[in-house]
This record gives sequence, structure tokens and C-alpha cells, in this order.
Amino acid sequence: MRFCDQEKKKAITFSYDDGVTQDIRLIELLNKYDLKCTFNLNSGRLSERGMLIRNGLRISHYKVHKEDVKAIYEGHEVAAHTLTHKWLPKCDDAEVIRQVEVDRLNLSELVGYEVVGLAYACRRIPQDDDRIPDVIQKNTGIKYCRNIPATGNFDLQEDLYRYLPTAYHLDFDQMMELGREFIALAPEEPKIFSIWGHSYEMDYESDYWVKLEEFFKLISHRDDIFYGTNRDVLLSV
Repeated sequence: MRFCDQEKKKAITFSYDDGVTQDIRLIELLNKYDLKCTFNLNSGRLSERGMLIRNGLRISHYKVHKEDVKAIYEGHEVAAHTLTHKWLPKCDDAEVIRQVEVDRLNLSELVGYEVVGLAYACRRIPQDDDRIPDVIQKNTGIKYCRNIPATGNFDLQEDLYRYLPTAYHLDFDQMMELGREFIALAPEEPKIFSIWGHSYEMDYESDYWVKLEEFFKLISHRDDIFYGTNRDVLLSV
């Protein structure tokens, strides 16, 4: 077993939600270190302008413009995040299908390739919820769904419709510790280090972008690690 026909047993992948303008700065940083990321967008909310109050600060939550999606995310993966950022357990089956498949098709048209991934929106899907993954798998073109709770480990997961990341990007100390552990691994079977977050969260504190770059420096440019999007990594093992 290996990643994308490469003789490597370790892979690192990133996943960022909401399609906000801070993604542009994040992509510049990812590209600097030759890292790959999946960006999960709500096609029904592109171009919206909003503000969040976090840590006493006003944080911009501006969505990227529809006409800019292809150019902004070139070299990375665009995936679905539901049409209007819906928490799917509150939707009936027909609305689940509409939220997921219309978003997937809209984004596929914008980027010029078939979108096959999804990050669940709003908050986590309970791991014992069989309905949502089953409806998506049977009625849409989605091939994997990323959930929210972090596992803290690098093990492969059989159920790609309930995929759990390894770490959340604002848990910097844990992420750095896991990064050093991952670098030291010499596994016989494939291992995946998956990180998720929202790029607007980097604006919460003045040093967050610096801390994220420190992590990128740590884990990048390693000959024994495959760097890919969620699609590259999860669908190639």
C-alpha cells in the first residue's frame, strides 16, 4: 500500500473550511512550503460579506467571489461544504441530497473538474449517525466526507464517509508534538497526518500565522512524506 503510486508510507494533508478571503494568504504560505490542501466551499454563499467577534476583535468573514474560485485554489483541491452551510442532521433526506449534490455540481463547474469531497458543515456529525453518510454515499457523487473531531493519531480509517482528522490547527502545541512524532515514524503500513481548520481563525491572535508557519517549516520538504490534498491521500491508499 502506498500513496499515489509513490513509494512512501507517510502522507500529510490539510483541510480548510468556508472559502473565506484569508484562504489567499494561507495558500501563499502553503505554496511556499510545497504543501497541499483541500478547501471546502459553500457555493450558495460565495461573495457574502460578514464579520465575527473573537477575542474582542472584529474578524472578517468575507467569502471569495464566484469568478475567483478557480484561480485562487489552483494547485489545491476544492471540495463541497454544503450549499448554504447547513447542519445536515436537521435536514430531511431530500434536503441533504440537495445541499450536498447541488454544491458539488456548482463547484465542479467553477473549477473545471469533478468535485468528490465534502467537509461536514456547521458542527460535527455524530459518528453513530448512519443516515447522513448513507444518504450521501447512495445519492451523490461524493467519495469522502471529513468530520470534525480530531483523533490525535495517524491510523488509516476504513469509513471515508466519517473521516476524522488527526489534529485541529489551533491546537499548536499538540500539532507540533504530533508533527515531530510523525517525522520520526518509519512505518511499515501507511500513516496519514490530517489537519483541519478555518483560515480566518489565524486572525484571532497576532502570532497565529507565525505559529502556523513554524509548523509548515517542521513538516515540509521531507523525502519520506507524500504531500497531497485530501482527495490525493484518502482515495489513493
